[in-house]
Amino acid sequence: MVLNENDRELIEACQRGDPEAFALLFDANSDKIYSIALRYAGDEAAAMDIAQDTFLKLLSHIGQFRSDAKFDTWLYRLVVNSCLDHQRRKRKLRPLLDGLLDAVCTVHETVLHELLRQERKEAVHDVVAKLPPEQRIVVILRYMEDLSYEHIADIVGCSIGTVSSRLNRAHKVLERRLSHLRRQGGTGRA
Repeated sequence: MVLNENDRELIEACQRGDPEAFALLFDANSDKIYSIALRYAGDEAAAMDIAQDTFLKLLSHIGQFRSDAKFDTWLYRLVVNSCLDHQRRKRKLRPLLDGLLDAVCTVHETVLHELLRQERKEAVHDVVAKLPPEQRIVVILRYMEDLSYEHIADIVGCSIGTVSSRLNRAHKVLERRLSHLRRQGGTGRA
């Protein structure tokens, strides 16, 4: 998104603290931010948390945006940072939550969970969700947001070669894990 004159005015109004301008900026970008967060987290509640965190960052850091930069790259960077922050917080809570879930999980929930896991779409999302965060985010930005390597490099803050390398490693993991699922008729774990 190259800023046109109206977009520049909107961002400048946000930088001056205009709540109506921020509401317009929120409306213009909320679906995109939530979509990326949902694809990264794979969970609606987590995606809402990530989107909310992103908008809090946007609100508090809009004054740091330079109009000579691309706004969408800057905004994607905020989303990526929120996704990675969420991952770090989740990693700290994981052992506690796993024990709690094991204690309360019923047989019926386990059977339903296994049936849902058989669907190929869910299996792919599951495998992508298990990628390391730096690989997962480039897969999401490349294949779900259809961004160029150059744009991804700007967003993630690395070279195009690093983006290519991360995608290559992710491809190898996805190929190995998805072929394993295919051999088992889509019922195995990634």
